[in-house]
Amino acid sequence: MNQFEKMDNSEGVSMMKAIRQYAFGGPEVLRYEDAPVPELKSGEVRVRVHAVGINPPDWYLRDGYKALPPEWQPKVNFPVILGTDISGVIDAVADDVSEFSVGDEVYSMVRFPTGMMGDSKAYAEYVSVPVSEVALKPAGIDHLHASGAPMSLLTAWQFLIDLGHHEPNGLQPAQHQPVSLKGRKVLINGAGGGVGHFAVQLAKWKGAYVIAVASGKHESLLRELGADEFIDYTKTAAEDAVHDIDLVLDAVGGSATGRFLHTLKRGGALFPVFPLGFSATEAAEKLGVTVSATQVRSSGAQLAEIAPLLNDGTVRVIIDSIFPLAEAHKAHERAALGNIQGKIVLVVS
Repeated sequence: MNQFEKMDNSEGVSMMKAIRQYAFGGPEVLRYEDAPVPELKSGEVRVRVHAVGINPPDWYLRDGYKALPPEWQPKVNFPVILGTDISGVIDAVADDVSEFSVGDEVYSMVRFPTGMMGDSKAYAEYVSVPVSEVALKPAGIDHLHASGAPMSLLTAWQFLIDLGHHEPNGLQPAQHQPVSLKGRKVLINGAGGGVGHFAVQLAKWKGAYVIAVASGKHESLLRELGADEFIDYTKTAAEDAVHDIDLVLDAVGGSATGRFLHTLKRGGALFPVFPLGFSATEAAEKLGVTVSATQVRSSGAQLAEIAPLLNDGTVRVIIDSIFPLAEAHKAHERAALGNIQGKIVLVVS
């Protein structure tokens, strides 16, 4: 037991199972092996992980962020442990932590974006977490569903409801600002995925008229989650089918997001979750449309605020598929197939 630990239920365990990689590459680089249990530092808790939610930054880092310009690509110290989203039980707390106790069930998005180059280390049996990034797990859902929430739900929340921080925005000169949703017509592109299915629910909760865009397999679910209209993008180009929209949240983003500008009212807003490649800034200005994005950031306070919505079913976590931690490579193979409905989750034995 080190100097920071108040209590330790791991019975002297010094090694754990984790997924590590020693080079960038495809899913085959992910190895299930022994790794040291993380030691606590001041201001941290250690969590015995029950489930891990996987997210796009996981596979971006796995392959070396190839989509980024070379000067932006990561320099990491191998071996790397991927992942940010966890749900589990606190196993130990540092001496200076009073907010949580050993045995508390918690969930978290760990060290993001500060740890996005491999310092979050969530694909493991134990994870150390800054106390500011932890919240009590909603009692009404299990660890599998709780682990699927943090990054995707915080992304939707920070885009649509409350940014929740004052960090400089490296994506644009001004801070991102959510807009009023009550009575507004909101289009969610990529509505069947992780961020998208949460965005549909949050927009509906706030009183918006929601148009969901996804492939046909998602229609029934998205209507169940509150979508007022559904557009199957494999049959109809959404940008040709709608007009006078107040807000487009493009959960797909990228260079093609500019196609939604002409669907918006003057004074409307386009929020691309993945803004890299957007090049229609001048056109947006001429149309009187605000284009704004932000980088999701870890926040235990926001996860605590969101927890009642998960607890009472106002917001549901939809699980696409579940894999054992040892088969993380198969989870990444599933992700590469695309058309994910909700979240992919790893269960830790």
